[in-house]
Amino acid sequence: MRVTSDFFVTALVRRIFAENGFAAIQKKGAPEAGAIFIAVDRLDGSYDFYGPAPQAMFMDQPQGRLFEQILEKVPRSDITARLEREARMDPDYWMVEVDSEAGKIDLPLAEEEAEKAPDPFFKF
Repeated sequence: MRVTSDFFVTALVRRIFAENGFAAIQKKGAPEAGAIFIAVDRLDGSYDFYGPAPQAMFMDQPQGRLFEQILEKVPRSDITARLEREARMDPDYWMVEVDSEAGKIDLPLAEEEAEKAPDPFFKF
């Protein structure tokens, strides 16, 4: 069973603060299952943007949440436009903003999970 969106976001923000970083919840969504988006402020006027990875990408559904990088080193306006489109489809999303000069954030990424999984075409 997957943790709720509310629990995941709260834990993420607390972990970042515990590591002497800064994170803020910009928008609260549905507590149980709202999609979670994360903007990483590189503190140079550019942002990275992460969102939920499509779960259909995985043969075995992971128990936790997986993210993918959607945008890299873009102005804030690109993220705002993307979230406006998201709000038309699903207004119950979460938005978290994290400060990270190097653009680094410790998130479970789909590409890392895919690298761990065996290739389904080469089963013996």
